[in-house]
Amino acid sequence: MRLHRNLCFSVIDGLTLIFNEGKYADKVIQQLLKRDKRWGARDRGFVAETTYDIVRWKRLYAEIAEVKAPFDRDNLWRMFAVWATLKGIKLPDWKYFENTPTRKIKGRFDELSKIRKLKESIPDWIDELGEKELGSEVWSKEITALNEQADVVLRVNTLKTTKEKLQAQLFDLDIETEFLKGYPNALKLKERANVFTSEAFKNGYFEVQDASSQLVAEFLNVKPGMRVVDTCAGAGGKTLHIASLMENKGQIIAMDIYENKLNELKRRAKRNGAHNIENRVIDSTKPIKKLYDKADRVLIDAPCSGLGVLRRNPDAKWKLQPDFIEKIKKTQQDILQRYSRMVKAGGQLVYATCSVLPSENQNQVATFLKSEAGKDFSLVKDKKVLVHKSGFDGFYMALLEKKA
Repeated sequence: MRLHRNLCFSVIDGLTLIFNEGKYADKVIQQLLKRDKRWGARDRGFVAETTYDIVRWKRLYAEIAEVKAPFDRDNLWRMFAVWATLKGIKLPDWKYFENTPTRKIKGRFDELSKIRKLKESIPDWIDELGEKELGSEVWSKEITALNEQADVVLRVNTLKTTKEKLQAQLFDLDIETEFLKGYPNALKLKERANVFTSEAFKNGYFEVQDASSQLVAEFLNVKPGMRVVDTCAGAGGKTLHIASLMENKGQIIAMDIYENKLNELKRRAKRNGAHNIENRVIDSTKPIKKLYDKADRVLIDAPCSGLGVLRRNPDAKWKLQPDFIEKIKKTQQDILQRYSRMVKAGGQLVYATCSVLPSENQNQVATFLKSEAGKDFSLVKDKKVLVHKSGFDGFYMALLEKKA
């Protein structure tokens, strides 16, 4: 592989924004990719993947390059040189790479790879937390899996097409996909491709949604004609899946505290041909109280640490703080206590997170069931999805039933 100056400069510019200005990696990369209209798919792929790679391995590369934050441009070039050397890429004779100690880099890598928190490039506190909650052996496997690049998985919109038809349509565009056993509406791309420019996407035949995330709506056990409340709907990935499982029959109330996310859901619902979704902003306690004892099904896709989706958001490990985890656990319990009151007698509730920590998952459910608000509920089943076992995002979901 030959390194091209303008692409490498883009990567350095992106890293400056992510590391030094706290910008979100996905947003920065979106901007970078619009920089030069002449770039082809391979150029854009290089910029995106290299940036994500260096973000993912920030701690390890900085340690090998012997640089400390905040990183100036020379520091970032040194980290870039470490990345290239470890990938076996020949460094061009640019001034940024003068005196790069190639052999020393490889030696340092071997030496540091014996220490988990450096080898897996994570903050000390996350390493300690993961070990405390999952045990050393499971955590070691899980954090290794969380550092791998995620597959691209599509969820077929069954309101508009079938898995077989969509697969054939994408094949005509040279996008090869495969079915996933145990995931009825999923197609996995054999190679990464930009599917968002395809007519199939514009016509609402699919959404990009990880296989683990697709399990949540299935877990909710919905039937056409029900009244379902998605309480933390966000931009609505799971809401749209619920709409397709309900065959557009019945009512889905999508709620969130952020109106802009619900506006995005409105746009996506239109493209998906989902007509049974009504958006409601949670701007006070009123919208929740109005629905007490009225829902057949309630989904609480709770805000969480997001430790199960680090493959997609590698910058999250540098942004997360220990006090945030403590705060979010209080929020999770509070939401469970309040939103569970919307379930009617005989109805069901799913509590889900994209975290792998028991303290955010089964422990929260156990606390709820012991509380006054949870006394009428019982646990039907739960599912823990670990990345190193499933190959997909880390998730947790629990199905609870309210006494009839």
